[in-house]
Amino acid sequence: MQKFIEAGYEVVDFEDKADVYIINTCTVTNMADKKSRQMIRRVKELNEESVLVAVGCYAQVAKDDLSKIEEIDLILGVNEKNNIVNYVEEYMKNRNKKIDISDLKYDTQFVDFGSITYTEKTRAVIKVQDGCNQFCSYCIIPYARGRVRSRNKESILKEITEIAKKDIKEVVITGIHIASYGKDFKEEYKLIDLLEDINKIDGIERIRLGSLEPTIITEDFVKRLSKLEKICDHFHLSLQSGCDETLKRMNRKYTTEEFRIVVKLLRKYFENVLLTTDIIVGFPGETEEEFEKTYNFLDEIKFYKMHVFKYSPRKGTVAAKMKEQIDGNIKEERSKKLIEMSNKNEAEYNNTYIGKKVKVLFEEREGEYMKGHTTNYIMVKEKTEENLENKIVEVEFKF
Repeated sequence: MQKFIEAGYEVVDFEDKADVYIINTCTVTNMADKKSRQMIRRVKELNEESVLVAVGCYAQVAKDDLSKIEEIDLILGVNEKNNIVNYVEEYMKNRNKKIDISDLKYDTQFVDFGSITYTEKTRAVIKVQDGCNQFCSYCIIPYARGRVRSRNKESILKEITEIAKKDIKEVVITGIHIASYGKDFKEEYKLIDLLEDINKIDGIERIRLGSLEPTIITEDFVKRLSKLEKICDHFHLSLQSGCDETLKRMNRKYTTEEFRIVVKLLRKYFENVLLTTDIIVGFPGETEEEFEKTYNFLDEIKFYKMHVFKYSPRKGTVAAKMKEQIDGNIKEERSKKLIEMSNKNEAEYNNTYIGKKVKVLFEEREGEYMKGHTTNYIMVKEKTEENLENKIVEVEFKF
């Protein structure tokens, strides 16, 4: 979007008539694929003369499938997005209906757009890394995004410095696998080094981390992290299963015991730390006994929230070829049990905060209330007529 704004285009609401529609596709799950296809077909109903461009992960790994959808005018892969305006304007000159999808390749270095990745009024999302080297057996992402590429630290720090000048108080550090940040650099410069440098930037008051691989959480990492006063005490740790046998089939690089140590470290160094996670139920071969191990492990850890996904086979992955695929009804049943646990954990944790003072970065108004989040990402609503947008205010937590 930023590239089009810089080229003089006007951004309109999706439901409004536009000359160019960009569908940024996702391919993490089959449902994501389906939603991408549905969105693509809706566009031409809004303006049949428009130019429809499909970009992103699904376009990268399912080029042949997308080329059969006649509504699409252009297919661009992950790295072609950097020159998207040129592609679109060249197409508009010629209106060439032939879609050339033969050369969608991965870059070997981070594609730096040189501008803010995504900005809300109070928060900016900063992409610092792309690609993944993990090759979990269920995941298509390494094939869609390629290998790890880290963004130059000077570019990141410059962008965040500019963000601070715009009075944006919070930055979210994100990427496909941010725990791998710096692994492709010749010099020794890792995620913790980057965070220490970001912490020094005046004007930024909160640094929030995207999803973290548990293997990055060592005592040295957490000790250094805890000394950064701007780091938010909320960590989203990618667990996926609480059963060692299942984790091994998933090709995850840790055991449940190693994960326990990670949790203990975070709770040791961050007094009010809040932990969330992703869980996959119904992975191929997951027996009732294995699911019970996962259930008991999650009951022990007590995550604040769990994002529960029913396993969805991804064409081209190892897991899609595994025997003992699990029946959909069983997946649904297991999913419901974990969602119930997650809701219970959230309610119990929130109850411990009643009567306490919490600092909230307010983001927007919702009726009579201003809505925002604490550092550990509890959503808070405060009934007030005052406009508290983009202000950090201490309020009393109550229901």
